[in-house]
Amino acid sequence: MKRYYPVLAIALLVCLLPMPYGYYVLIRFVSAIAFGMMAYEYYHQKQKKLYVVTLGLTLLFQPLVKIPLGREVWNLVDVLCAVFLLYLFWRKKRT
Repeated sequence: MKRYYPVLAIALLVCLLPMPYGYYVLIRFVSAIAFGMMAYEYYHQKQKKLYVVTLGLTLLFQPLVKIPLGREVWNLVDVLCAVFLLYLFWRKKRT
C-alpha cells in the first residue's frame, strides 16, 4: 500500500489544476478509500496519532456528504495531504 502514497499525492496535486468535476469526485472516492485503509492499518499497528489523522482525512474526503470548503481551502487541503503522504512514504522507506 505504501508504494501508492506518491501516486495519490500526485493525484491530489493535479487537483490544483482546472480539471473536470468528475476528476474531483474520483479523487474523493480514491482518497477516502486510501485514507480508510491507512487508518485501519495504523489502528492495528497501535499508532494512535496516525490513526486519528488518517481517520479524519477519511471523513473529510468521504464522497457521500460534500463538505463545501471552497476552492482555496480544498487546494490547501490537497497540498497538505500530498506532503503528508510523501512524508509517510519516505519515513517508511528509511526504516
